[in-house]
Amino acid sequence: MRLTLEVWRQTDPADTGRFETHVVDDATPEMSVVELLDRLNESLVEDGREPVAFESDCREGICGACGVTVDDRPHGPQPNTPSCHQRLSSWKDGETVRLEPLRSGAYPVVRDLVVDRSALDRIVQAGGHVAIQAGTAPDADTTPVDHALAEMALDFAACIGCGACVAACPNGAAHLFVGSKLTHLASLPGGREERGKRARAMIAEMEQDFGPCSSFGECADVCPAGIPLAAIAAVNRERMRVVLRGRND
Repeated sequence: MRLTLEVWRQTDPADTGRFETHVVDDATPEMSVVELLDRLNESLVEDGREPVAFESDCREGICGACGVTVDDRPHGPQPNTPSCHQRLSSWKDGETVRLEPLRSGAYPVVRDLVVDRSALDRIVQAGGHVAIQAGTAPDADTTPVDHALAEMALDFAACIGCGACVAACPNGAAHLFVGSKLTHLASLPGGREERGKRARAMIAEMEQDFGPCSSFGECADVCPAGIPLAAIAAVNRERMRVVLRGRND
């Protein structure tokens, strides 16, 4: 399988960047986008050239590190699938594949396909955690949690923080990411005590770097964890709750 790759190359954040064209002659339909980059880098190294920088870790769709833009779409053409699971069967022999970083004003390019997603980390640091004494594991067993509620919390907790939702949004919004964290933590007993404080802090931090929700729903279509659009509504719900209940809740 022969594929022509147009790959973004950028030496550092100050570089303007450009596309380079390369051909991979021995790709197979079973390969992932990340494995395609592996094969390209093997060829570049063999020729004494600089390999393409990109992020990758677990390659099991869990870590969220592998996100790139493929043919103008975060992660690739298959919906709700991370880059490491996007198979080359989506392309035909002889086609061209364009690979570039996740594009967002909140994600400055570090090098080639690597971007700085620390703006998402700052949101989590602001309040995406439980800071109170929650007890030990046996203590948790003494607090009953409805099964359906626990399953819903786990569904929202599935967010892997890849940041594709931001890159897919025309406004560069992070509402799907923030809403998933707020819903997950507000649903369970251990996270309810700090609910208002958490919402204020995370939403305020989000608005420092990210735009308003576009309401188009592209974020949910590319999310590898399948976080539903209900997470976006949670941002406004938690914001309104703080206003109605006061700053001390």
